[in-house]
Amino acid sequence: MRQISLSDSAQATALLGPYNRNLNYINQHFPVKLRLRGTQLRLEGPAQEVAQVERLLHKLTELIASGKTPALDDVEYLAQEISRDDQADLSQVLSQTIQRTRWGEEVRPKTMGQQRYVRAMRENEIVFSIGPSGTGKTYLAVALAIDALRRGQVQRLILTRPAVEAGEELGFLPGDIQAKIRPYLRPLYDAIYALVPADEVAGYIESGRIEIAPLAFMRGRTLNNSFIILDEAQNTTSTQMKMFLTRLGFHSRMVITGDVTQIDLERGTSGLKAVERILTCIEGIAFVYLDRRDVVRHRLVKRIIEAYEKVEQAHQS
Repeated sequence: MRQISLSDSAQATALLGPYNRNLNYINQHFPVKLRLRGTQLRLEGPAQEVAQVERLLHKLTELIASGKTPALDDVEYLAQEISRDDQADLSQVLSQTIQRTRWGEEVRPKTMGQQRYVRAMRENEIVFSIGPSGTGKTYLAVALAIDALRRGQVQRLILTRPAVEAGEELGFLPGDIQAKIRPYLRPLYDAIYALVPADEVAGYIESGRIEIAPLAFMRGRTLNNSFIILDEAQNTTSTQMKMFLTRLGFHSRMVITGDVTQIDLERGTSGLKAVERILTCIEGIAFVYLDRRDVVRHRLVKRIIEAYEKVEQAHQS
C-alpha cells in the first residue's frame, strides 16, 4: 500500500476530474484500488502497478501545480504511455504548450511519439512524419509553423498537398482551377483556421505570408525564409518528392507528413516510401514514426485503426 498526500481539496478535485472520471479510468486501467480520504490518496494493489499509478498521479499533480487541469483524455494518454514503458520520460508530455487555438485551448504534444515529433521539428531542417490519421502530423506542424511566423523566425508559411484523392481527377470537378483544387487543400485551411482568427488569416494570405497551393505549383521555386509543409506525401511520386525537397532555400524548414497505408496513386511508387531508403543517413533530416498509440482524436478512431490493422495482418499471414 502507498499513500500520496495532496496539497488541498482543490488539487484533489482537479485530480479526480468531473464526476470522478479520472479516478474511475485509473481504477479500470490498472488493477489498483484508489481511495481518497480528505487530502490523502491511498493506493492498494500489485507493487508494479501501484508504482505505475503513483508515477501517473505525480505527473498529474505536476500539471495541476502548473495551472493546467487534466482532462480524461490527458489521463488516458499518460496511463497508456506508462503502461507501455515504466521508464518513459514524461517531462514534456502535456507540459510543452506550442500554441493556443482561437478558443484558448492549448496545443501541445500529448504522447511520447508526438513529443519526439515536436523535438525533431525544432532541431532539424527537414522532418518526415509518417503515421496514421489522427496522430497530429499536420496539426502539430501547422501549430509550430504559425508560432514561428508570429515570432518572426520565418517570413512565410507555405502549405501544399498533391492533388490526388481516392481515384478522382481534377477534370471532373466543376469550376476553374482554384475551385477544383480547393477541396484538396481544405484540411490545411481547417488546421490554420483552428489556430488563427479568420481576419488574421485573410491578412496573412493577402500579404503572401501564408500560401496554400497544390504541389504542382512548387516547381521551379526556391523557398527562402519559409516554413514549408507537404501534407499527404504518400500520394507524391518519387519525381515529385525530389522536386519538392530541392525547393528548400536558406533559413527554411520543411515538414513532410503522410500515411503509407493510404496511398491513392494508381501507378508508380510512392515518393514517401522511396525517400525512406534514400535519405535516412543525412544529418539535418529526421524521420519520426507515429502509430495508433499516438492517435489523439476521438477514442473510437484508435479502435477503428486497430481493427483495420488486425484485418491487414490477417491478410498478410
